[in-house]
Amino acid sequence: MSIDLAMPTRSARTAMRVYVPVTGLATVLVLVGFWPTYFGPLLMGAVDKAMIIHVHAAVYMGWLMLVLAQGYLAAIGRTALHVRVGRFGMAYGLLAILIGLVTAFRGFERRIEAGKIQLAQRALLAPLADMIVFSLFLGAAWVYRRKPDIHKRLIIVATTTLIDAAVARMPFWYGMRDVSFREVVPSLLVWLSPIYVAMAHDYFRRKIVHPVYVLGIACLILLRLRPLLRDTDAWMSFSGWLATFFA
Repeated sequence: MSIDLAMPTRSARTAMRVYVPVTGLATVLVLVGFWPTYFGPLLMGAVDKAMIIHVHAAVYMGWLMLVLAQGYLAAIGRTALHVRVGRFGMAYGLLAILIGLVTAFRGFERRIEAGKIQLAQRALLAPLADMIVFSLFLGAAWVYRRKPDIHKRLIIVATTTLIDAAVARMPFWYGMRDVSFREVVPSLLVWLSPIYVAMAHDYFRRKIVHPVYVLGIACLILLRLRPLLRDTDAWMSFSGWLATFFA
């Protein structure tokens, strides 16, 4: 049995300088966004949420901690351990998708039970679209797991996808409820900031921006425009069909 005592390579030291801080930034954004409605009241013992919300929060904070730990392991040269943990990480990502879907449909069901059917239909689009996009980037990260330059950037994009709900709750603007210029631009500047930091590092180090980041930003901008779909006949028809299973 070999022991992984490899010294950090230049690439690993780069991971420490970039991927660990970038994940830390994503974590800070989540804490800031959810502090008034969840984390603050939770610490004060005054939070009154359904159990699925607590599970959701624990699983998603766990994902951030896992990505942070993986970046650190790569940075200190523990590549073998990073790979072993990565197998668990992909399974954990599937758990995050499952919990995200369960939480979304539980909220959908509660609104329908309260007689707020149109609100339920409109509110379901955002978390459902988020899970689809997260799943695509997570799946791509698994496919490219043997190509670290692509894999690690896909993980950053996937992780950034998950923090949009927190950014939407920040009190600095109206939030991600509309597609007006005054809402879209500030929210994209904050929400995509982990990717912007990673892109800036790529540019200053390699004089090029990796295509994964370009693709990721394009996809997340389109995702941010999802409110344009929530009142369409196609979405209302589809979500109305889903509502029949909860009526």
